[in-house]
Amino acid sequence: MVQRYVEDGKVRFEWRDFAYLGEESRTAAQAARAAQEQGKFWEYHDALYQNQGSINGGTFSDEKLVDLAREIGLDAESFESGLTSGRFEPVVQRDLREAQDAGIQGTPSFTVNEQVLVGPQPLEAFEQVIEEELRKAGGGIEGA
Repeated sequence: MVQRYVEDGKVRFEWRDFAYLGEESRTAAQAARAAQEQGKFWEYHDALYQNQGSINGGTFSDEKLVDLAREIGLDAESFESGLTSGRFEPVVQRDLREAQDAGIQGTPSFTVNEQVLVGPQPLEAFEQVIEEELRKAGGGIEGA
């Protein structure tokens, strides 16, 4: 999909946080933003998902989030400074509000313009919605 739609400029892929599971969910989202400052958002994102525990059960305490940053090779001091600064809290909260306003109730959820895809979807589902939206915009691929 990235090659077919994103790299040629037809589609813009954006990540939004949906930190709806409480304090640790919000802190983990902020931690991923702090990892992005070092160019490691996706690596940190993947590490978070690989190390999930019970909801708000201490898995994503500040200390454990910093340990995870070390494990993936981040500068822990810089990461911790970004995490504890509070500067990512407003954007994480904004993303949550926008998702709720759009009717998003869980993850994973995807939006293509105003169309929402909920849950894990096959590639074909994304292609169908993307092609439909491209046709509406006059940029669809004929016969696709």
